[in-house]
Amino acid sequence: MSGEWKNQITKFLSEDVPSFDFGAYVVGNKPETASLYMKQIGVISGIPFAQEVFKQCELEAEWHYEEGQYIDKLPESGKIVVATVKGPANKILLAERTALNMLARSSGIATQSHITKKLADESGYTGLIAGTRKTTPGLRLLEKYSMLVGGVDTHRYDLSSMVMLKDNHITSTGSITKAVKAARKVCGFAVKIEVEVATEEDAQEAIDAGTDVIMLDNFQGEELRQVARRLKAANPTKSFLLECSGGLTLNNLSSYLCNDIDIYSTSSIHQGTGIVDYSLKINP
Repeated sequence: MSGEWKNQITKFLSEDVPSFDFGAYVVGNKPETASLYMKQIGVISGIPFAQEVFKQCELEAEWHYEEGQYIDKLPESGKIVVATVKGPANKILLAERTALNMLARSSGIATQSHITKKLADESGYTGLIAGTRKTTPGLRLLEKYSMLVGGVDTHRYDLSSMVMLKDNHITSTGSITKAVKAARKVCGFAVKIEVEVATEEDAQEAIDAGTDVIMLDNFQGEELRQVARRLKAANPTKSFLLECSGGLTLNNLSSYLCNDIDIYSTSSIHQGTGIVDYSLKINP
């Protein structure tokens, strides 16, 4: 990760204290030690982001668990201490909510990613599970990073990472072939081109046009499997990947899975997912 993400942390802290921290004035700068608790099972994710929050608030943090560690059981108390934080009381309170929010969001996405990948693996699927670009503005780095910690592919990061031609691109240019030709002219050989298709005929046109990745959008069940098999069988000498996207969830993923599909992309691992609950408490 580049240094720009650290500037983002500075902005997040500034957003939380636009003028004056009244609560910090109440407690003053008395040295304190606080425990950072994880209160739900799941994947611990977001430590680098929380650590940067603590660093910018001039706090010392000792982490007792590793990034990406899956906690599958909690003690009778319902919580574990994942880190110990030391420093002035006012700085601990300044860092608290920003650090916890990032840990909670990151761990939630990593946990959902982990569960989805595990389900796919147990079903015998050997391809990739990937996230989508349906990320929260301002939090894309955190969310894409969390997918990686959870064990899934991050897909394209932004519009410069890969050319993805969807229905609007095709409509505007007139055809799949024209859109792919124009895309190849501007992106050259170094950038992959992906085309979203709604029919088998469109998929074949995209393959013939030299598309690198064919996204079979909103195909389901046995239809998806049959179309994927026919496309692979009809084009044995052509190099392309097949991707499936549209409406995939934990509840229906197993009905989609087919090893003729190279990539299953879904927003269900990061859009609208729950969080993993954390808290930060100054020790008595």
